[in-house]
Amino acid sequence: MTNSLSIKLSLCCLTALLVSYYDLRYRRIPNKLVAPLLASGLALHFTFAGMAGLLVSLQGMLLGFGLMLILHVFGALGAGDVKLFAALGAVLGLPLVLPTFAIAVMTGGVLAVAMALYAGTARVVGERVLLIFGGMVMGTGIPRFPVPADKRHTLPYGVAITLGTLISLAWHHAH
Repeated sequence: MTNSLSIKLSLCCLTALLVSYYDLRYRRIPNKLVAPLLASGLALHFTFAGMAGLLVSLQGMLLGFGLMLILHVFGALGAGDVKLFAALGAVLGLPLVLPTFAIAVMTGGVLAVAMALYAGTARVVGERVLLIFGGMVMGTGIPRFPVPADKRHTLPYGVAITLGTLISLAWHHAH
């Protein structure tokens, strides 16, 4: 395992622990966690690959930001999740952002299903998912649903993002 990979894994593991704690407890991802992660990702790539590495890191950050911003615009997640994935994009670098995004979305889906089953809201959630997909397919627009007042009925997506990132790193570096 290269030094760069070891550092990436260490950063992502530490981030997963801290973000999961804050997101589960407070339903927020503080900037004081995201900013050092972003700076570390940029510095890591610059240290190991110079300006070319810094460019790969910046591109990863921008792609990560853009992908999550789309979900944020549709009300699927909060601004902290967008900033978190941008910072993780800087750590991962451009080549891993898209596959990591896909894995994080799948991880979020699994966690959402588990949470809906646990909370007894699987039917309502399923109906809303069908309405969203129906609106997209039919071109009638995506319906907006109210955010539950009780935050215990929302998914702390930072957990899905960090867990998905760890799964992605493990998967891509095992192959």
